Amino acid sequence: MARVVLALLGAHLVGEVRAQLAARLPESLALILLNPLQSAEPLSPERFVRATAAWIEGATEATAAWDVSAVLSTVADAAGDDLLQQILLQLPAGYDLLFGRPRST
Repeated sequence: MARVVLALLGAHLVGEVRAQLAARLPESLALILLNPLQSAEPLSPERFVRATAAWIEGATEATAAWDVSAVLSTVADAAGDDLLQQILLQLPAGYDLLFGRPRST
């Protein structure tokens, strides 16, 4: 599950931000982030969850939402606040909730 989420996330991140995040993850997970699935366009948070569900055998959108949030909240902890803000700038609106870090409006 973590591998699927990181592969999809890696398709959305570019350049130094992806490299910095990879440096903060265990090597096996960093390699997945650095060799992502291909994405023709950025996925909205809802489509990201649906895509995750499609890649995990037996998953539903509800279970995939839990899985995505569990993985991305752990990624947010590893990234730290400054890098997380840079990550969120590369993603469509709404990902802050998936990372468990809702932005105040």
